[in-house]
Amino acid sequence: MLRGLSVQARSFPLHSPFRISRGVKTAADVVTVELVQGDCIGRGESVPYARYGESVSAVIDAIESLRDDLVAGMGRDELQARLGPGAARNALDAALWDLESRLMQVSVSNRLARPPHRPLVTALTVVIDTPQAMERAATNIADAGLIKIKVDADDPVARIEAVRRAAPAARLIVDPNESWTIDILRETQDALVRLNVDLLEQPLPADADEVLYGFASSVPICADEACHTAADLWSLTNRYQAINIKLDKTGGLTEAWRLLRAAKAEGFIVMVGCMVCSSLGIAPALEVAREADFIDLDGPLWLANDYPDGIRLQAGRLMPPSPGLWGG
Repeated sequence: MLRGLSVQARSFPLHSPFRISRGVKTAADVVTVELVQGDCIGRGESVPYARYGESVSAVIDAIESLRDDLVAGMGRDELQARLGPGAARNALDAALWDLESRLMQVSVSNRLARPPHRPLVTALTVVIDTPQAMERAATNIADAGLIKIKVDADDPVARIEAVRRAAPAARLIVDPNESWTIDILRETQDALVRLNVDLLEQPLPADADEVLYGFASSVPICADEACHTAADLWSLTNRYQAINIKLDKTGGLTEAWRLLRAAKAEGFIVMVGCMVCSSLGIAPALEVAREADFIDLDGPLWLANDYPDGIRLQAGRLMPPSPGLWGG
């Protein structure tokens, strides 16, 4: 049976600027895919990321290049072979998972032999600002079970200390987004222990992380930009103790599931993260997140307006979207 394919760019304004070491975001610019077969519609969303050489237009072009094959019935296995990891494949992979589940009338969770979704503790992000502003921001989420602190190379310890003062009981992830040097990493070791930081995410540039080989960090170091798919794991041993799985990096849930299993088999701590996106982009990641040690899926909470049936924060926990949004 032939399918219909719709691809469009969407922009979701944020309620507050999202500042990290490499820039400021004021909107989530995403690509949304719909695959129609009979009365069923499968949807997916991805976030093109300039750090990986992606743009909205390039992602749309990559999807459109497969239009004829997708309309003719291309499945997820062939998609993995035709498109490399990244945002284009993620949007299509998600739409195919959703469409398959609606045609089969079996949820994605059931197909993966997992129980229904339950509320999860997600990291809530404090973005880069002055230490005083970051302390105020952390005060507003002091009861959160997990906080992610965005820092750069400019006095990161003062910023971490400010958040810790405001949230003395929260678990902490510190994320420099590749902005540190090995000297900064060495110099902050004692402070990271003193401030009870649980995880340090991608402190060094991914293409200059060879100095991590054999480095005895006092806090587990998590590969983000350095880890995209299961094929990357072999190079991360003895450099990183954890990995961050993002569907926009893996190219969708299909490869993310493989990466999850391989990482656990190799003894890595597993974190599941996201770009700043809508709940449609988060829904597939929840299938992996239930297996993770750390969850960082607060992207939709930064939107001024999300899908009305999307995720929400309740009593510090991430409530899953309605089954009708995706994969139900």
